[in-house]
Amino acid sequence: MRQMAAPSGRSPQPGSRTGSAATGQTRAGAPARPGPVVRPRSYAAIDLGTNNCRLLIARPQDGELVVIDAFSRIVRLGEGLHHTGKISEAAMDRTVAALAICADKLRRRHVSLSRAVATEACRRASNGTELAARVKRETGIVLDIISAAEEARLAALGCHNLMEPGDGPALIFDIGGGSTELMHVDVSDHDVKIHDWVSVPWGVVSLTEHAVAAEDSLGARQACYAHMREVTREAFAAFAGRAERFAGQPLRLLGTSGTVTTLASVFLDLPRYDRRAVDGLVVPSDAMRDISRRLAEASIEARAEIGCIGRERADLVVAGCAILESIIDLWPAARVGVADRGIREGILRTLAMQGRDVPVTRREHRK
Repeated sequence: MRQMAAPSGRSPQPGSRTGSAATGQTRAGAPARPGPVVRPRSYAAIDLGTNNCRLLIARPQDGELVVIDAFSRIVRLGEGLHHTGKISEAAMDRTVAALAICADKLRRRHVSLSRAVATEACRRASNGTELAARVKRETGIVLDIISAAEEARLAALGCHNLMEPGDGPALIFDIGGGSTELMHVDVSDHDVKIHDWVSVPWGVVSLTEHAVAAEDSLGARQACYAHMREVTREAFAAFAGRAERFAGQPLRLLGTSGTVTTLASVFLDLPRYDRRAVDGLVVPSDAMRDISRRLAEASIEARAEIGCIGRERADLVVAGCAILESIIDLWPAARVGVADRGIREGILRTLAMQGRDVPVTRREHRK
């Protein structure tokens, strides 16, 4: 039996629940219309790199942006690019298929504002704009092929809050598939200022394709790794010269990339990758060097057997190790901070902040 409101001795006031609205009917006896559904504003960021296509979708909640959906797929966009200067048809097909999934997620999550960026592979490829046109035609996503400077800015903005506290000079690095960025920064809880930066055209894909072991033997693997180290040392030489003025100071170092998160997973001996265990971890630099050299000397089959590396990363991780060691050479911090965040979080904060700092919170979400 429906309960009626007790008499109050007063006429119902506008907006009160004691009149006809409380019964779900209008004055004429017709059912009341439900009010419009107001969805919270959602934002999305897509980072199309040389090796991976990644998506984050976030929604404002209690002063933060809480991630509600994510997607990541290895597309190897830059496969063969070092030798041909072009993105292959197969790589384009893989990329468009991944971005079609992203587009579907944008629609289902009712995203109101988004940005999709493409980095080194599209910058370098002679047909990068051709890929962007195909992506727009087939998925509706507009790819922004950003400069190396913008890539560095977004990466720093996305991860700077994981920098170790202290007053010593701070360096953020991003080892990508086709390039690596180094950024000497000042950081605070709310901002990051880049004082000096460099982008070199060596990432895990481009360096792997450039330096190929002559044969599958320990000696050949060691020689190949030494060559990778020399190539990256030369690429960083000018920046390393500028960094010499910080010698003897307590340096701070933070990395955002698949390389540092993978090596951190090996350091923790994880059976499979676990973002919650890795994001924000601090690893001794000597341990990073030791892991790098062990992986460089192992066969590709042995690397593939490591659960947190697997077959998809087994051939590329050694190049990342070489780049990382060269970075530690020029910026010899005692520890390496690890960030599983970067360009996408930087995009989200840029979209949402509107002149104020908005942290991006990663919580469990449905796939």
